[in-house]
Amino acid sequence: MIKDSIKMSWDNIKSNKVRSFLTILGIVIGVASIISLITIVQGATDEITNQVSSLGANTITIQAPGTPLKQGLSDNDLDRLRDLDNIEGISPTITKEVSISSNNETMQDINIKGRNNIFFEEGSEKINYGRGFNYLDLESKTKIAILESEINKDIFLDENPIGKNIKINGISFKIIGTLKPGSEFEFSSNNNSIFIPYTTAMTILNNRNISEVDVYMTDSNNSDQIIEDIKVVLNRAFNYKENAFFIFNFEDIIDAIGDITGLMTLLLAGIASISLVVGGIGIMNMMLVSVTERTSEIGLRKALGAEPNRIQLQFILESIFLSLFGGLFGLVLGLLIAYIAATVIGYPFSVSPMTLFIAIGFSSVVGIVFGYAPARKASKLNPIDALRRL
Repeated sequence: MIKDSIKMSWDNIKSNKVRSFLTILGIVIGVASIISLITIVQGATDEITNQVSSLGANTITIQAPGTPLKQGLSDNDLDRLRDLDNIEGISPTITKEVSISSNNETMQDINIKGRNNIFFEEGSEKINYGRGFNYLDLESKTKIAILESEINKDIFLDENPIGKNIKINGISFKIIGTLKPGSEFEFSSNNNSIFIPYTTAMTILNNRNISEVDVYMTDSNNSDQIIEDIKVVLNRAFNYKENAFFIFNFEDIIDAIGDITGLMTLLLAGIASISLVVGGIGIMNMMLVSVTERTSEIGLRKALGAEPNRIQLQFILESIFLSLFGGLFGLVLGLLIAYIAATVIGYPFSVSPMTLFIAIGFSSVVGIVFGYAPARKASKLNPIDALRRL
């Protein structure tokens, strides 16, 4: 029974190729719109998430301007933060703009960043030449420096500067490393900074306290508890004064990006689904026309003993076939559009199993929903009235 119904449905679709093509065109456009939008937004989301993660995966940043009585954090405060559970390490930051000189040239307003060994251990793959800082460099307050790519290009024409010297505020520093070009190693990095040990920076820049610290977590799943533990330490340090410190968690930023892009995907998919509704109405219209054209055929089949359920099944199968063909063509077209867009924009192209499910599932639902009414009408035709059309 089902096999015969499928064959008759398929034969009827083939006998009206042009009309069938025009009918599924709405489904093709609708599915292609949804698939392309979802895929493009997903690719953009993955790219943005990867960039944010590269800036501070498993990292919590503390800004601690402090209070009039206590400005910034002391070494004891850092020790308390370091002793918290699920903390892999901490990296204080000292930042200031200074003048530098090298090769008889002087440059003003260069960004100096004091960092420790943990900072470079967490991002050792970003080192281009040389090495990062170690524990002895911090203890000895060694006068060494690591250059970002742009500053290396400006001073040493992008050559390997290892072993050469530069002067920072008139003090000579030996260069021990450079970072890779285009590095996103540090948040808001502009590739135009010079790194020195933070202990050295505190001495030559006359900084007594630290106002910024990066905290590296062993597991970002525990970030909420870690933040609460950090708040306990900082509240005690600043005597529970408001606005003495601010905590930024990159995982929260990533989650917020996911929520925003998810909402955008739903809104865009909702708009694009209007095309599916239009396509479904087109299928319903074609099936109603088909019922009218085949009224005599339906009457004859009923007179020969065909059951209403079988006639209804045939028309529903025709509707589902049209929707599925439209869905498959729309899937291919949508993925092609998404691939071209990803190539042009430069985002990664990826297809999730959910995308395939949406294409096939939506198409099937449209076929059943919009094909039911015509199929029901065909199954309810009075055979005597239908035979009068002969």
